[in-house]
Amino acid sequence: MVTRVATVAFEGIEARVVDVQVQVTPGGVAFILVGLPDKAVGESKERVRAALIASGLALPAKRITVNLAPADLPKEGSHYDLPIALGVMAAIGAIPADALAGYTVLGELALDGSISHVAGVLPAAIAAYGRGQGLICPQASGSEAAWAAADIDILAPRSLIQLANHFKGSQVMARPQPAVARQAGPLPDLADIRGQESARRVLEIAAAGGHNLLMSGPPGAGKSMLASRLPSILPPLTPRELLEVSMVHSVAGHLADGALTDRRPFRAPHHSASMAALVGGGVNARPGEVSLAHHGVLFLDELPEFQAQALDALRQPMETGDVMIARANHRAVYPARFQLVAAMNPCRCGRATEPGFACRRQPNERCMAQYQTRISGPMLDRIDIVVDVPAVTASDLMAPAASEGSAEVAARVAVARAMQTRRFAALGLPGVAANAACPAPVLDEIARPDAAGLALLRNAAESMRLTARGYHRVLKVARTLADLDGEEKLGRIHLAEALSYRSRIDQVAQAA
Repeated sequence: MVTRVATVAFEGIEARVVDVQVQVTPGGVAFILVGLPDKAVGESKERVRAALIASGLALPAKRITVNLAPADLPKEGSHYDLPIALGVMAAIGAIPADALAGYTVLGELALDGSISHVAGVLPAAIAAYGRGQGLICPQASGSEAAWAAADIDILAPRSLIQLANHFKGSQVMARPQPAVARQAGPLPDLADIRGQESARRVLEIAAAGGHNLLMSGPPGAGKSMLASRLPSILPPLTPRELLEVSMVHSVAGHLADGALTDRRPFRAPHHSASMAALVGGGVNARPGEVSLAHHGVLFLDELPEFQAQALDALRQPMETGDVMIARANHRAVYPARFQLVAAMNPCRCGRATEPGFACRRQPNERCMAQYQTRISGPMLDRIDIVVDVPAVTASDLMAPAASEGSAEVAARVAVARAMQTRRFAALGLPGVAANAACPAPVLDEIARPDAAGLALLRNAAESMRLTARGYHRVLKVARTLADLDGEEKLGRIHLAEALSYRSRIDQVAQAA
């Protein structure tokens, strides 16, 4: 007789069904595991054996064969421990054979029989609910699974003994409740910024439309300080976005105690990060920083110091909103709809733009050009807004705090975002939440300038030699400027401001 237990294998954030088949037959004493298991799955035999002994059960002196079907799908991770152990328990009669029929099971076993937290519980719970099944998962992951649906049947035991007692009816487990992460504290406020009025204005535009932003300026000008305050003016995640973000973080194992938060992600990897760390990869095709920043902000400080290959790997996710990681025996697709915010110095020493400063090695313009060649032209073409952040003077630091903080700016951003949400929903694009993600064919309908604006745009496109991508990004920024002004029609003033942010990109590209 073959005992079957359902579990899952992860391909990106999708959970594919895996059938754990357990057969106990007479013959030589052996514990055989087949079905393309990786090292962690292969070692589950010893964890299962020790956990069953600690729970008062001994493996029979027979041949135990465990097959993980489909056999041609690679199996990775430690979450196969619990379904294998329960399959063996059902095969030897320790629990009713039909008790597991309506459940998807995942969990890692400790040697003492306790069940430890595993990654990917939320996608597994959503997949199980879609198949009309319940979920058995570790107690530490129960709060995470409870977010899948209000009526999904969830068992979150601490140990094998507790789960066996539940099936026997001697102990009843309560359904876990969804958990909300406690906020560590208030986000940094824009009121802390002294001076930098143009940078504050650009930060508001970028937040309102989800635009990519590059800040260039000398060291100590406040570029990182400005970027760290962007989350304070972004709107909270919508329920749909919250679910997508949480699924990525669940697969990556980054949900602490199964608690979810509506704050948008803010990821700031060091400039020594590899290409695999940024876009994802490795042996197990894990999500990278671009996916962990999904529906949030990816901040790259000291942009030219990143590896050129790693930066160019961001180009495709910036356009499509997802990243596909292909390996010889594995393929995974992760969402990556992030907002890029980058900061850089004008040159290696950072002083090339200071009045009266002369580089000792070569002319300032050549020094800047050599430093900026580390950023490719196609990468710059994907950035909507470039702004110079000048050095802050002592008088700026001694001036009183700004009268307007993050709360006031966030209110204007929320109004602009609401306009965009309604506009795209009316066009049948509910998945588009900001102007930066607007498909190019739709721009003719939502961002058609007036006659004066069209003439300005035509002249600027010729003089600045805008690419098709650059042309569309100018229209997207202008659409956001009109939304901030509460205007339905694009005017010349909106296009003029959008082009001013684009002209800096053209200057950087020419210098490089």
